[in-house]
Amino acid sequence: MKRFCLTGLLVLLCAASAAPFSVLIFAQERGGYESGVSRLLQGQVFNRNDKPVPDAIVYLKNTKTLVVKTYIAGQDGGYRFPALSPNVDYQIFAEHAGKRSGVKTLSAFDSRREARINLKIDE
Repeated sequence: MKRFCLTGLLVLLCAASAAPFSVLIFAQERGGYESGVSRLLQGQVFNRNDKPVPDAIVYLKNTKTLVVKTYIAGQDGGYRFPALSPNVDYQIFAEHAGKRSGVKTLSAFDSRREARINLKIDE
């Protein structure tokens, strides 16, 4: 009987200590602690002389689903990707006139709700 009670107590302690971790993992998988949380990524595309590059095509790749979104930069070289998942890494780069910027990453560990990444094309 004593052995049964000790085993039962051990099982309860293990279950109780694991519960907060399972809740944390569930919350992270569901998109954070707050429902409806999303991120905004914006920035500008510049050339090597730091002049804006209008009409550059900006590519945003979701590294989890591999879905790619595009945005045509405005006259000021600006781009904007709203409603991004906070739990996903994104890769971003720009192209214009056959030239390409380097690839940059917006990490899931970056907790900013509004991130700014500027891109530079050597043209």
